[in-house]
Amino acid sequence: AAVAQDSLMAAVKPALQHLVKVLVESNPGRYGFLWHWFDEIYVLLDLLLQQHYLTRCSASFSENFYSLKRIPIGDHRQQPLATAGLPKRQHWKSLLLLVLVPYLKGKLEKLVSSLREEDEYSIHPPSSSWKRFYRAFLAAYPFVNMTWEGWFLIQQLCYILGKAQHHSPMLRLAGVRLVRLTAEDMQALEKKLAGATTSQTHRYVRTRLSCLRKALAGIAFSLSTGLSISVFFLQFLDWWYSSENQETIKSLTALPTPPPPMHLDHGSGSALLPKLKTVCPLCRKIRVNATALSTSGFVFCYRCVYNYVKTHQRCPITGYATELQHLVKLYSPES
Repeated sequence: AAVAQDSLMAAVKPALQHLVKVLVESNPGRYGFLWHWFDEIYVLLDLLLQQHYLTRCSASFSENFYSLKRIPIGDHRQQPLATAGLPKRQHWKSLLLLVLVPYLKGKLEKLVSSLREEDEYSIHPPSSSWKRFYRAFLAAYPFVNMTWEGWFLIQQLCYILGKAQHHSPMLRLAGVRLVRLTAEDMQALEKKLAGATTSQTHRYVRTRLSCLRKALAGIAFSLSTGLSISVFFLQFLDWWYSSENQETIKSLTALPTPPPPMHLDHGSGSALLPKLKTVCPLCRKIRVNATALSTSGFVFCYRCVYNYVKTHQRCPITGYATELQHLVKLYSPES
């Protein structure tokens, strides 16, 4: 669960990005600013969301989704309840690493992408200092990124093999580790959420609130279980409407639809279909050396269809343009 929760927030951002993309395409004048400032709006919303969950549950949004909480490293006393919150130092370090690091990493990737485009269509002279700096930065970035991703991968492998307490280096930098929520944590969170009272005079109200909490819990459970499906569906839509996929669809749908078969007039020398399937439509006799036309699928005697196609360059039944290389010899099981 500790490793799986990282993929939850990684899937939420592309889903919201696709939603904003759809809004902008429907009305660029009204929603264009959302696309232009999407990263900043998202990091602000993410900051508020993570701050709320860290204060209330001692965990990030995705960690709480998987029933996890954060506790300080080196605290061997009895684990504090999730409602107690983290110490201020660990709280703010966790918040910055949860929100600021992904934001800066995304901005750096966009900067590298824009620099690569500028490098291809640069107006700077080849010997300019800017050109040398761009090329040095672009050459070093893949190695820096590989080191960063390798650091995370090695940490996850050590965690899976039981050699480390953290599945992510960010947890170690924040000075916390993840543990499962206990039954006491669950009860404390429910009490904090519901604001339950023990007064006997409010028993009727408590009953109604209990029913309401159960209903809200059912709705929350439905939303949580449907979140992964919704994210997958939105990612599927993002792939479906991507430029690469649309080009493939257009290339397939642009092909002309073949016309339906049209029988030629009997007076023009064309053949009519016989009632017996073993009869050649041209000579009206039992087929000899059965041969099919790959352009239409009809079967004739080899000699009959060879002479006809050589003379008319078309199918005797449908009139489709046909060449001699379209003749296909048929072999019966007896032969």
